[in-house]
Amino acid sequence: MTAMEQTEAARPRGTRLPRHARRNQLLGAAQEVFVAQGYHAAAMDDIAERAGVSKPVLYQHFPGKLELYLALLDQHCEALLQSVRTALASTTDNKQRVEATMDAYFAYVEDEGGAFRLVFESDLTNEPEVRERVDRVAMQCAEAISDVIAEDTGLSKDESMLLATGLGGVSQVVARYWLSSASPVPREKAVSLLTSLAWRGIAGFPLHGEGH
Repeated sequence: MTAMEQTEAARPRGTRLPRHARRNQLLGAAQEVFVAQGYHAAAMDDIAERAGVSKPVLYQHFPGKLELYLALLDQHCEALLQSVRTALASTTDNKQRVEATMDAYFAYVEDEGGAFRLVFESDLTNEPEVRERVDRVAMQCAEAISDVIAEDTGLSKDESMLLATGLGGVSQVVARYWLSSASPVPREKAVSLLTSLAWRGIAGFPLHGEGH
């Protein structure tokens, strides 16, 4: 669900919603404000106004701005991790796996809600709780990729993690560059180019058991 979809319901002040629906609506409003203004410039008043609720209603769900930001960060870190896991599980063809994983990062940064900025470009990375979440999702994505590399190549866990961290890192850095530079290269072509680059490297490791 995008930020706009989350805030679509119950715009009028005072409209009653089930607690879960209200929470989602508040998270959607917070995402719009945090993405547009950054954490430090955003105010709870702005978020309440964006959601169409009173500030006491906002505080009923989130005791402070940091707690609201962390809840939103948790939501979008999990979304990234699930996208990577889904891409890896989508095929047993390893080149297609690389392409699907690369595309997962491109799709993540291209989402119109701009949630990737909270994960990759937060202005609050000096906050330990934020840094821990950002580092953790990067590690979890690398571990998911690493498991596939280790299984297929027979490389050690540490060796596989080095390669996986490289693949995940280059994916998100290039995807962010592609978006921020307003590159005329279509997403499908950009993913294909990056896949060719990565595949030329990872394909050099023989499949486990081939005896090369």
